[in-house]
Amino acid sequence: MAKTGKKYAEAAKLVDTTKLYSLSDASELVKKTSTTKFDSSVELHIALGVDPRHADQMVRGSVTLPHGIGKDVKVLALVNAAKQDEARAAGADFVGLDDMVTKIEEGWTGFDVVIATPDVMGVIGKLGRVLGPRGLMPNPKSGTVTMDVAKAVNEAKAGKIDFRVDKYGIIHTSVGKCSFDTDKIRENAAALILRIMKLKPSSAKGTYLKSASMSATMGPGITLDKAELSRMV
Repeated sequence: MAKTGKKYAEAAKLVDTTKLYSLSDASELVKKTSTTKFDSSVELHIALGVDPRHADQMVRGSVTLPHGIGKDVKVLALVNAAKQDEARAAGADFVGLDDMVTKIEEGWTGFDVVIATPDVMGVIGKLGRVLGPRGLMPNPKSGTVTMDVAKAVNEAKAGKIDFRVDKYGIIHTSVGKCSFDTDKIRENAAALILRIMKLKPSSAKGTYLKSASMSATMGPGITLDKAELSRMV
C-alpha cells in the first residue's frame, strides 16, 4: 500500500469521503486542504459519460474564468507580419512566425497559450508533435485560430482556459489558486462546469455528468454533489 505524507494525511481528515459537497462548501474546504508550501492550484476533475474515441463525443472547448487563473499567462502569437503589431498592442508576450517556429523546434516552450491566424496553420502544422501533447496546438474550436488576434490575446490574458476530455472521458483543469477568496473559487468553478454542461454531445447517451471532484494540488479530492451541478444548466 502506498504511503501518504503527514501533511496529506492531516488534510485528508478534513474531508468526509461519504459526503457529497456543494460547490460552495467544497470551495471553502479546498483552501484548508492545501499541503504545499507554494500557492496550490484549485483543480477540477470531471468524469463525463462520453466515448472520446468517437469524434462526435469529443468534448472540448474554452471558457473565460471571471477571476482568472491566478498566474501571468504567457501568450505566443504566431502570425504573419501584417498582424504582428496588433498582437503586440494587445499584450502578446512573444510575437513572430518563422523565428518562433524554429525556437519551438529547438525545444523552447516558455509560453502558456498559442494564438495563430488561419493563413499560417500550414507553416505551424509541423509543430503538432511538440504542441499537441502539451495541449498548446492552436484550434478554431477553442478560439486560438482566428483573424481577430487582439480579441484572442485579450481573452487569454484575462483568464480564458481550454479544456478537453482525455481518453477516459475525464476533464482535468485548474480554476484558480487556493489563495483566492472562496467566492472567487466557486464562481470560477461554476463558469467551467456550466460551459461543460452546455457542451453535452447529442450523441451521448445515458448519464452525462458521472462524477466531479475538487482538490488542491497534491491535496485530497472533495467529491461534489453532481445533482447540484446538473441543476446549473
